[in-house]
Amino acid sequence: MHKLAFNPSVELPVMEAFYTIQGEGVFSGQAAYFIRLGGCDVGCVWCDVKESWDANKWPLTSISSIVDEALKFPARLAVITGGEPLMYDMAALTTSLQKVGFVVNVETSGAHPVSGSWDWVCLSPKKFKAPLPEWYAHANELKVIIYNNSDFKWAEEHAAQINKNCKLLLQPEWSKQEKVTPLIVEYVKNNPKWGISLQTHKYLNIP
Repeated sequence: MHKLAFNPSVELPVMEAFYTIQGEGVFSGQAAYFIRLGGCDVGCVWCDVKESWDANKWPLTSISSIVDEALKFPARLAVITGGEPLMYDMAALTTSLQKVGFVVNVETSGAHPVSGSWDWVCLSPKKFKAPLPEWYAHANELKVIIYNNSDFKWAEEHAAQINKNCKLLLQPEWSKQEKVTPLIVEYVKNNPKWGISLQTHKYLNIP
């Protein structure tokens, strides 16, 4: 595993980095620079980037190079995703981005310990590997993917543990969205503490 083979304060396995529109969650619709790190041990069966799971497939890239590439684009919102980025110590990458003016967001399953300096934490728990309890205090946004009816009860179990200022969002799993979106709409109408997150980039055909 890369985690044992390199120093994340110097370099990280980058699967891809690209400038686009954030399609999901609270920041949906905003221009953002995405940094997708390779490596994941959570293994969601419906993951749409399974090619990210093996960190050894992706080139180790220096922190300075990652930041230099991000600076080529006008937006100052950086989203760190994966894979599961918290497999690695995120301190060097996040502080380096913040020093040059980026707001730094993360999407994580919470399955690994907290590291890094984050402006916004989207906790998206997965059934395949539970979040560590420490993440519930750090999360700004709880985004639960709804695949079937049982996921609503599971979402409430996480909401019961989250901090009181956290935004609560339910998002249809893309392959099931025609079936589950109407269920989510009714659920949110009956449970208005929740909101709906949609993968708007897929509807708009934005990478």
